[in-house]
Amino acid sequence: MGHHHHHGHSHSHSHAHPDLKGRNLLISIFLNIGITLAQIIGGLLSGSLALLSDALHNFSDVLSLIISYVARRLGKKKASNLKTFGYKRAEILAAFINAATLVVVAIILMKEAVERLMEPQEIESNLVIWLALIAIAGNGFSVLLLKKDSEDNMNMKSAYLHLLTDMMASVAVLIGGILMKYFQIYWVDAILTMIIGVYLIYMGYDLLKDSTKVLMLFTPKSVVIQDIVESICTIEPVKNVHHVHIWQLNEDEVHMEAHIDFKNDIRLSEFDEILEKIEEHVYHEHGINHVNIQPEFDKCDSKSVIVQD
Repeated sequence: MGHHHHHGHSHSHSHAHPDLKGRNLLISIFLNIGITLAQIIGGLLSGSLALLSDALHNFSDVLSLIISYVARRLGKKKASNLKTFGYKRAEILAAFINAATLVVVAIILMKEAVERLMEPQEIESNLVIWLALIAIAGNGFSVLLLKKDSEDNMNMKSAYLHLLTDMMASVAVLIGGILMKYFQIYWVDAILTMIIGVYLIYMGYDLLKDSTKVLMLFTPKSVVIQDIVESICTIEPVKNVHHVHIWQLNEDEVHMEAHIDFKNDIRLSEFDEILEKIEEHVYHEHGINHVNIQPEFDKCDSKSVIVQD
């Protein structure tokens, strides 16, 4: 079986610098632990449900950041006999868990907001305003730290979304605090919480869907199997391509395996040349960086492109 790795792009960006993403996650974890403690004390002293629910939210952030951090560390571990892929899926799994918790947190927040609307309560607003400012500053800093990494990595994106929504929740608490202090309007707190909840569910659902597709070994969106099969069939001695599987291992790696029927009984050295062509083609045209081809000649097996095992 011909097997090949294109190490070209899958490793270049992760080793160019010591693990900055990991360091940024750690900083965010400690910041959030501090904010959470401050908010719990403040919430109890001021009687603000918004502050306490924000603290709960922040605590869920701490957990999700720790999950992301551990997943990042695991993802770097070497493969072994028992784990031939290493822990390359750890980050996708972390993204899945965090996206799921995002949605749960959102539903809890919205439920609390509805209860709050039914019976608004008076709240010690000064403390609320100050604590909200501290939380906005801390979360804002974390959001900036993780922003860039969140664009090309689902795990980092899930951590980033937890922090971003948390920052928005704190902004809501702040606005609520100011309106309570100067205008005695107590229902704003709840309305803002609802809006944040809706946004959370919208973002979390997207991430949940993407990470599920990877975990379920679905073919990546960018890859059109029919195109790949047709282009391989244009190579001279190839008769047909069947039994194709294409899946994404993690954010950096897409794997493909296929059986290829040859018109004549070619030599291994000829097969290697053809394999080289196929690898170059699928890597440059379709971003597939691991190819595993099973060559066949006159073999009786199902010739359909997708075989139901």
